[in-house]
Amino acid sequence: MSGGVYGGDEVGALVFDIGSFSTRAGYAGEDCPKADFPTSLGVHKEEEGPGDAEAGQDSAVGRSFYLDTPALHVPLAGVELISPLKNGMIEDWEAFQAIVDHVYSKYIKSEPNLHPVLMSEAPWNSRVKREKLTELMFEHYNIPAFFLCKTAVLTAFANGRATGLVLDSGATHTTAIPVHDGYVLQQGIVKSPLAGDFITMQCRELFQEMNIEITPPYMIASKEPVREGAPANWTKKDKLPPVSKSWHTYMCNEVIHDFQASVLQVSDSPYEEQAAVQMPTLHYELPNGFTTDFGAERLRIPEGLFDPSNVKGLSGNTMLGVGHVVTTSIGMCDIDIRPGLYGSVIATGGNTLLQGFTERLNRELSTKAPPSMRLKLIASNSTIERRFSSWIGGSILASLGTFQQMWISKQEYDEGGKQSVERKCP
Repeated sequence: MSGGVYGGDEVGALVFDIGSFSTRAGYAGEDCPKADFPTSLGVHKEEEGPGDAEAGQDSAVGRSFYLDTPALHVPLAGVELISPLKNGMIEDWEAFQAIVDHVYSKYIKSEPNLHPVLMSEAPWNSRVKREKLTELMFEHYNIPAFFLCKTAVLTAFANGRATGLVLDSGATHTTAIPVHDGYVLQQGIVKSPLAGDFITMQCRELFQEMNIEITPPYMIASKEPVREGAPANWTKKDKLPPVSKSWHTYMCNEVIHDFQASVLQVSDSPYEEQAAVQMPTLHYELPNGFTTDFGAERLRIPEGLFDPSNVKGLSGNTMLGVGHVVTTSIGMCDIDIRPGLYGSVIATGGNTLLQGFTERLNRELSTKAPPSMRLKLIASNSTIERRFSSWIGGSILASLGTFQQMWISKQEYDEGGKQSVERKCP
């Protein structure tokens, strides 16, 4: 029995790509997602009714959620910031549902039962979670058809490859995932915690060393221009509600993310203090008006991604730098397919947008790859394609005519239950 055909003009499939840092969603066949907002959400706990806490029910009474950038940026008393994902897998189902609801109501503005859904998942997602997600989408949202696809496979498709090594450096992990003929080779997945959050932590320590106070914009009523290096002269807003620590940290991290994107740069060759000091400095102004020049530290912080031995506080280092993650992963795969993996190493994820990242990675891999291998690093020039690559892959896949018989249809789900996801989605 084949699934129904959902292509054609009548109905558009939806593609959801929910990552640790941001959520992307939109219609298949389009070139960029309609929705792109932080995955973190604000939670306000109301008073719980009697007996619920003991029963340990899923639906904690009255958790209200604040999603999307405008709502998250409003300082409110007692709002904690949480992420529904842990290690790339769904942990908090109620919060996850709030995200999906928000996409439908605000961005898609259409009924869930009209559109098939293709969703991305972490390559190491567990069977139980996959089945639970399938059940949620069919039972709760009543969608006509569903498909789950690994993020790495979608990224490879977005770059026009069915075989390749996907290096995904996101918020929580840098991962190398070998993909062969559209299937993830589980035994070759290599993960390293040196990723976006790690860089943010390094920037935070740098600011502490330099005695620079990070003031998020929500606290600032007005600021005076000051000369370089002088203490910032700004006035605090009065009547700010008592915000939670997690929310304040999130707002500070937003300032740091801007600093990372504007200032940091990966050096061409392994970091050397002498060479770094001669680098041109870069002028940067923080939201509270404090301005200063950054020199060697621009190169020193992102160096941790490539060579963790440079980083203070990471003693007895077992973590792998980016280049090692790639070569280790390829080394764990069958010898026959290694040339295909070296021949298309695909860089994706927010950290790869750091200035000089791909050039440095290319240089490192050329020295580490066996001389007999032809190395090719694929990194799209457009930032949108690198940030949204798994979404774009999903958009391409779900709109292909040949893909239409791959969906798990509602009928198949009714007949075979949630186990059909293991059978139909590799």
